[in-house]
Amino acid sequence: MTDSAAKKVKVLVVDDSALIRALLNEVLGSDQRIDVVGSACDPYEARELIKQLSPDVLTLDIEMPRMNGIAFLKNLMRLRPMPVVMISTLTQEGAPATLEALELGAVDFVPKPKNEGGGALARYADTIIEKVLCAAGANVLARTEKNEHSFVEKRNEFAQLVQQAKQIKPGFICAIGASTGGTEAIKEVVTSLPVGGPPVLITQHIPAVFSASFARRVDQASLVKVYEAEHGQKIEQGCVYIAPGDAHLRLQKIGEHYICHLSQDDPINRHRPSVEALFDSVVNCAGAKSLGVLLTGMGADGAEALMRMKESGAVTVAQDEESSVVWGMPGAAVKLGAAKVVLPLDKIGRYILTQAFS
Repeated sequence: MTDSAAKKVKVLVVDDSALIRALLNEVLGSDQRIDVVGSACDPYEARELIKQLSPDVLTLDIEMPRMNGIAFLKNLMRLRPMPVVMISTLTQEGAPATLEALELGAVDFVPKPKNEGGGALARYADTIIEKVLCAAGANVLARTEKNEHSFVEKRNEFAQLVQQAKQIKPGFICAIGASTGGTEAIKEVVTSLPVGGPPVLITQHIPAVFSASFARRVDQASLVKVYEAEHGQKIEQGCVYIAPGDAHLRLQKIGEHYICHLSQDDPINRHRPSVEALFDSVVNCAGAKSLGVLLTGMGADGAEALMRMKESGAVTVAQDEESSVVWGMPGAAVKLGAAKVVLPLDKIGRYILTQAFS
């Protein structure tokens, strides 16, 4: 066996609860690809162990005494950027802190484990192992600090582009799909869009209790109106609709109007909402009048459906590897030949606008 084949992902567990530390040690240590090299009860101990052990991935609790996980993450990403998976309370109250952690540079999050035994613990183990292994290969430097001046210039440039354009192409719709790293990628694209931009539908893999908070967070930072999509909601120019965390979002056409169609039918590619469900509905309703964008994310959800969009005459875009936190979904699309264009994240907003206007 080669050194690279034998190399395990070194994980440091940071949590103030001895029970949680023991559970995470047991769960992660059960996978032969992972080596739990240590555990820390607070960020101060974690800081010393990071120096000593050089872990590949950190699991980090949010609520801890002396220094909370958010403050520690902020310092860590400034001084020693590394892949971090947050251990989060999956509640509406816990959503803002978790979304802030992703904004600061955490790769992903998992719910706090419960010692429930049986199938529930096995499912939890599969989830956290998958996310830790994914985080080990993540590009944590993909999200560099944004220059506020250039961001304002970009917004002004896009506003002028919209003012100079004649009108949005009749029936034009933009559909975006994302997963790991997607909350911040989506925010970057949407906040660059000017008033009067095209209608945009978004599927992001996210828990149900987080999606409303995520939509509000993007809305507050944007010039366009951002909604958590509602069933039967009319789709209008200058508005963005984000799938709720427990429902597939599909495009539906009634007469001359597009509406949001939500359903809780079976997960597709293990996800609900699924990017595939959104993209296939766009093929059915809009075909060549649409633009599909696949952003950063683990797995391959949406890649084959992006190919079907391309075959229907739609313009298709994949985020490039360098700017993706995880080049799973867009990478799968590129390998299939599903993307007509491969672009860095900071070029995608402008490209959407140039395709939307005639």
